Amino acid sequence: MRTTTSLLPAFRPQVQERLYDFYEELRAGDELFWDRHLSAWIATGHAVVSSATGNPGLSSVRYPDLDAVSEELRPLAEVLSRQMLYNDAPDHPRLRGLISRAFSPRAVETLRARISDAVDEIIAQAAPTGRMDIVADLARPLPMTIISDLLDVPEKDRPALTAWSEPVAEAIGNSRLDADRNREASQSMADMLAYFRELLTSSQTPAAPDTLRALVAAQAENPDQDLDELLANCALLLIAGHETTTHFIGNATLALLQHAETADQLRKRPDLIPAAVEELLRYDAPVQLMLRRARHDLDLAGRSIAEGQTVLLVCGAANRDPAVFPDPHVLDFERPGGRHMAFGHGPHFCLGAALARLEGTVVLEALLTRLPDLRLDGTEPPKWQRSLNFRGLTRLDVAFTPPSDDDSGTRVVSTGGSVDATSQAGECPYRPEPGGA
Repeated sequence: MRTTTSLLPAFRPQVQERLYDFYEELRAGDELFWDRHLSAWIATGHAVVSSATGNPGLSSVRYPDLDAVSEELRPLAEVLSRQMLYNDAPDHPRLRGLISRAFSPRAVETLRARISDAVDEIIAQAAPTGRMDIVADLARPLPMTIISDLLDVPEKDRPALTAWSEPVAEAIGNSRLDADRNREASQSMADMLAYFRELLTSSQTPAAPDTLRALVAAQAENPDQDLDELLANCALLLIAGHETTTHFIGNATLALLQHAETADQLRKRPDLIPAAVEELLRYDAPVQLMLRRARHDLDLAGRSIAEGQTVLLVCGAANRDPAVFPDPHVLDFERPGGRHMAFGHGPHFCLGAALARLEGTVVLEALLTRLPDLRLDGTEPPKWQRSLNFRGLTRLDVAFTPPSDDDSGTRVVSTGGSVDATSQAGECPYRPEPGGA
């Protein structure tokens, strides 16, 4: 008899501590079931999640009826409806094509030195203290630095973009915010779009060559191009480009600190780092859910899904499905086969997957080589943010031995090789809203 009937308890802090045991209880009851609390179908098995991501009968459109959205949230919803993430074909591939070449594996590989420099600088600043909050000091600033570089955003403007992105990201992933916070999110998005409009169209600040901003600015000059679409997708890149990678870095670091033997394995065998990145993504993925809506009545895994009903694809549960990943709760860097769902699957496979993998690779190499005795500092336990959609830490305090003067100048040298994009183009499914607006 089923004892767990809803995904909603995953929102509770005490369940976040045992999230994957909770998912196992859900999956043991049924891999696809109706959740009356969220008014949605919940899919937890790898087979049903992976098949649903490419099912043409399921739509990625988030707001099929903008008039039904609350007045405070509607301006934000209108912007989201122009983003590639929340569109289907033919609009989805058209919007994706506008910027996808800036995220090809070859283009991303050119960023390796810049990412290494940024990580070096962060570690050098923290090294003399012997302490660091991995989230605040490393995982959050690094992805924002890199996506801002891609967009050619001047350093003086980056704090404002960070401040605007936070309420937007919160609203995208939480259908239970009050009117004031929804209003703040809508205003923050409006401010961000106004900034990008000025940045892309101002002749006083020409774009640096070969940046994403240069690519988008060139398209903005086309009279047939909808500038609002470009601006909306620039906002998507900024928010999704740093939010998911921030959580991946934090989650991966915690997993290594909790499994000292696997960290030692990587120090001895750096050739395993690319495989370790994939296993860490499977083990504790930053994106836990993808949202789909039924275009029409359809059958999914033997269940009758009615037109308009929501289906929540729980990627985090699929990544721990023992039918695909034997001993799924074990961190195994030599695990054979099995495709994890951390970046989604199908047409909406994460556009930024290659970049996230590269950033993760460089960070792991740096932490393992520069801070070999890295450990949890023990002052307080790691804390998870409250979200059904994102799996991420609010802070992760660590300690290490400050380097001596002799080794303080040691530089990170990336040994992970080229990034494998497993190349499906799409975009990161960050924070789909469980219950709808």
